Formats: sequence, C-alpha cells, structure tokens
Amino acid sequence: MNIAIVTGASSGMGKEFALQIPHLYKNLDELWVIARRTGRLKELQQEIHIPLRIFDGDLQRDYIFEKIERELSRNEANIRMLVNTAGYGKIGVISELDTKEQCGMVDLNCNALTRMTCVCLPYMRKGSRIIQLASAAAFCPQPGFAVYAASKAYVLSFSHALEKEVRKKGISVTAVCPGPVRTEFFDRAGSLVSGEKEALCADARDVVKQALIDSVHGRSMSVYGASMKASRILSKILPDSLLAWAMMKINHI
Repeated sequence: MNIAIVTGASSGMGKEFALQIPHLYKNLDELWVIARRTGRLKELQQEIHIPLRIFDGDLQRDYIFEKIERELSRNEANIRMLVNTAGYGKIGVISELDTKEQCGMVDLNCNALTRMTCVCLPYMRKGSRIIQLASAAAFCPQPGFAVYAASKAYVLSFSHALEKEVRKKGISVTAVCPGPVRTEFFDRAGSLVSGEKEALCADARDVVKQALIDSVHGRSMSVYGASMKASRILSKILPDSLLAWAMMKINHI
C-alpha cells in the first residue's frame, strides 16, 4: 500500500501539505493524517479526493505511535512521503512562561518528530521523501522565542544529519525553514511583537508548494522568500552573540 503521512494535519502547514500532496503523488492508495482534533480531520476528509485514514491522538503520548506502527506493519505500507509538521511555539521571556508548556514544546517539536521519523523509516524505500518542518527561527538564538528557536535548531540539525545517513538508500530529507506564516500558530504562540514581522508573513499555500518542489529536487533545505534567505546567509556570517542581541532589540526585550 502506497501512503503519505502528515502529522499536525488539522490546521496550518500540516493541513496545507495534506491538501497538496495528492496533486504530487498520483498513485497514493491512502493519505494518513495525525492530529488531536478529530472534527478538523473529518472536515479535511471532504476536501481530499483520495482515501484519508485518520489517527486522532496526542503525539506526546505513547499509544499513538504504537497504533501507527501496528497499522504500518499490518498494511505492509510503503511510505512515499512523511511530513512532520506537528508542533507549537510560545512567544515570551523564559522566566515568564509556563515551564510545563515550554518543556512540552521540546517534547512535541523534537521528541515526537524524532520518534515518528524512526517509526516510519523501516517502511521507506528508494524514492521516499521526508519533510521536516523547522523554521527560520532555527538560524540563530532568539531571546523572546528561545525554546521554540532552539527546538527548531534541533530539527534543522537532525534533518541535515539524517539526510546524509539515508541518501545511500535513495531517501531524501528536506528541512523547511519558513519565516512567519499566516496560520493559527500565533493563536497559541502569542502576537508578533513588531510590525516588520507582520509584513513578512507568508501564505501557507506558497510555502508548502515551494517545500514540495524542493523535496522533489532533493534539496536538503527549503527556505521561502528573499528575506528569509537573507537571514540564512547572515546567520552564516555573523556571530550568534550579535544575532541574539539583534533579535532581543527586534523583540523589544
């Protein structure tokens, strides 16, 4: 059975990947979507023309991974694409944010992504693709967004290393590093501090389209927009201490 898997598919980037993937793969038997909001996933089912298998569950709990692994084995799945988008962020100073919520960011953004990747790898073969949702926040330390940026730096580093390990098997890995995107992300994260950031917000449809194109071409990173590409270049040139100071000023800390 040829399948694609998308985590965090109930909204935002995950939902957009779920909508666009069937246009890329014409021979998928099913699209497997994972998120906590069952109702949202059922609504998504009405928008997609291929069979959708819903896994409603919390990726911070063991049972959902056990269920997915069991279904992969039972269906002799051939995963053509895995897209890990599940995650969240919180804007604010570390000392003022809820500790449990900050640790939850690390658990979902890093641990769950890693575990899902490990569960799926045995069911991937030559021509399979992995897309990991990182962020332009991964390019440098970000006071006021510290834990989220650090968690996405992990995703970026993990993706680069994984790409080298699985290349010989014909599997590609692409880390997607967008700047601000117009999604429900900021409903939980909090409002953007500066008007400049608001102006840089991209459309999820465009970011996902570019990510899929970059994945097809085997690129290890997908960075949408000239400003984010410039940020990537600056992160390679300037020291982290200077970049962190600049981000502190931008975020008015």
